[in-house]
Amino acid sequence: MKHRENHEEDFVQDISLPEIKDKVLIDHPQDLEMVKRLKRTTNARLGVGRAGDRFKTETLLKFHADHAIAQDAVWTDIDETLIDAMGFYKVQTLVQDKEEYVRRPDRGRIFSAETMAAIKRDCIHHPDVQLVVSDGLSGFAINANLRDIYAIMMDGFAEKGYRVGTPIFVRYSRVATMDKISEALGAKVTIQLIGERPGLATGESMSVYMAYEASSSKQESQRTVISNIYAHGIPPLEAGAQVVHLTEILMREKKSGVELKI
Repeated sequence: MKHRENHEEDFVQDISLPEIKDKVLIDHPQDLEMVKRLKRTTNARLGVGRAGDRFKTETLLKFHADHAIAQDAVWTDIDETLIDAMGFYKVQTLVQDKEEYVRRPDRGRIFSAETMAAIKRDCIHHPDVQLVVSDGLSGFAINANLRDIYAIMMDGFAEKGYRVGTPIFVRYSRVATMDKISEALGAKVTIQLIGERPGLATGESMSVYMAYEASSSKQESQRTVISNIYAHGIPPLEAGAQVVHLTEILMREKKSGVELKI
């Protein structure tokens, strides 16, 4: 048996690498360059070909790898050393653990009376901007994006002369917690950074929800949203600049969500 000089041929390329999605697996495509251009415009699984009635092995392995990343994103906790280092005030919803968080989204929208009292006692009242960071459905998202977006936002708010409230981290949180905090502290603009529900393209995508005088008595449509924030979507530095710009608009127009015409 002839000895192989190039041992790299013996190894399968890491199927979880982002560039794997750029490979065209269609056998003998009529227009290879067109397929490549199309794949560069989206994270959708295009040009994967097939083996009879089934996925090709490489396609199936990539699907399983991405599914595993999505599951890990949901079940991974935020690195609270980062939260502590950045000086966030920490609270928790009625949810007691991650499993309950997944099964009971209603409890992830509510604080205990004791927690609400602590927020009112310890945090700044009537800020121009109230920042809330929540784990949501992806701990990876906050770990990957918080430091960069936070720095840009704080610089921008300082430049605008906004009074920024006590930054609050909410463990086991759904989006509606921003409304409860806004009501408790009388904030003008409340901004929530939260891990998005992961798909099969990334586990690091974060969303920003913003509302003027956010309230639990208002509809979901009160919120203005920036989504898909991560290295291969909207980079966190760019997203931070967008948040500052939108905050200025919300403060000027005194409205947000569908009522805001930009």
